[in-house]
Amino acid sequence: MALTGRTALLAALGSLPVGIWAPGWAGILAVNAPLAVACACDFALAAPVRRLGLTRSGDTSARLGETAEVTLTVTNPSNRPLRARIRDAWPPSSWEPGTEVAASRHHVTVPPGERRRVTTRLRPTRRGDREADRVTIRSYGPLGLLTRQGTHKVPWTVRVLPPFTSRKHLPSKLARLRELDGRTSVLNRGEGTEFDSLREYVPGDDTRSIDWRATARQSTVAVRTWRPERDRHILLALDTGRTSAGRVGDAPRLDASMDAALLLAALASRAGDRVDLLAYDRRVRALVQGRTAGDMLPSLVNAMATLEPELLETDSRGLTSTVLRTAPRHSLVVLFTTLDAAPIEEGLLPVLPQLTQRHTVLVASVADPHVARMAKARGSTDSVYEAAAAAQAQVERHRIAGQLRRHGVTVVDATPDTLAPELADAYLALKTAGRL
Repeated sequence: MALTGRTALLAALGSLPVGIWAPGWAGILAVNAPLAVACACDFALAAPVRRLGLTRSGDTSARLGETAEVTLTVTNPSNRPLRARIRDAWPPSSWEPGTEVAASRHHVTVPPGERRRVTTRLRPTRRGDREADRVTIRSYGPLGLLTRQGTHKVPWTVRVLPPFTSRKHLPSKLARLRELDGRTSVLNRGEGTEFDSLREYVPGDDTRSIDWRATARQSTVAVRTWRPERDRHILLALDTGRTSAGRVGDAPRLDASMDAALLLAALASRAGDRVDLLAYDRRVRALVQGRTAGDMLPSLVNAMATLEPELLETDSRGLTSTVLRTAPRHSLVVLFTTLDAAPIEEGLLPVLPQLTQRHTVLVASVADPHVARMAKARGSTDSVYEAAAAAQAQVERHRIAGQLRRHGVTVVDATPDTLAPELADAYLALKTAGRL
């Protein structure tokens, strides 16, 4: 039982002091006799809280930045009407800053034997699972003088999925894929190992593609065209170690890597290729294998939702052996990792030949756009020092990328906004060159 602000004001103004002891109060309150009777009646008419029935329904998942609605159904089994304020508590990251109070507080009136629904609208600011906390209910009497209060546990989980902002690039990449497949009439020679058709020779074509028998039967030179191979295997390997926790803009590097991986997965599945996912630092954090084209993207998004960077150094040898076990046959291994000197030179380079001997390897790394802005800074001594430091960092990244390329690795080093489309372009280039 709780004493409301209205009751405290009336007690302060009372003129006939009497003593009343109420369970749960800290002591004896001095109030006038009419007020004591009013409080007792108001408390008796307030609906009990512990007997209320509470159930949940609504959304179980939402993309980061979108709204999820969770409905709380309140059933009043008593013979007294329920007039209540409800606080539906969730973790702080379930709302944008400053909106929690308005979103989690509700007023409800439930007649005896009936039920009412209230809806809590979540707008999470972080990926992962958001689990409902306690529901606190404060039941008022008809005069609003005293209240009954209690809490209930009503479990519910909303999984916050990656936003997949790079999906806006998918239509243009699919158009390019259709050109490679020959579904769009363009003067472009596809390469691969699957014969597609014959066409007339144009300057610049590889002379090795000339079909001499077909040429002998007609008056023009005919060349073979090749359809890019399908049913190739692609393994997306996310490095979830210490370096993936570095923030670029408002999000960790890992988030930008996941967004690029989703675009590549969506494009590759449309191209008829099989896509698997591995997240690793010192142990496997996520593994998605053998999904059909229709189930692949939802499975990847669901697996990525709970991934978080681990503040430890990635075990490159363990990552390599896990990749080789996961992809025993020739595959395109897309490794999302850093281009920092120490992790590459001390960790990846010694074991890289094991990967390149069996697989085509592509390294995708998230560059910090702030470094590029620093490199252009001028006008003051501090700006010049910042520009020098940024230029040195860029030279170091170019040196590491050069070392990887000398091992036959394709490197994509781009900012979070451009990593996804540039990675998709690199995949299409490999497919056009027949390297998959």
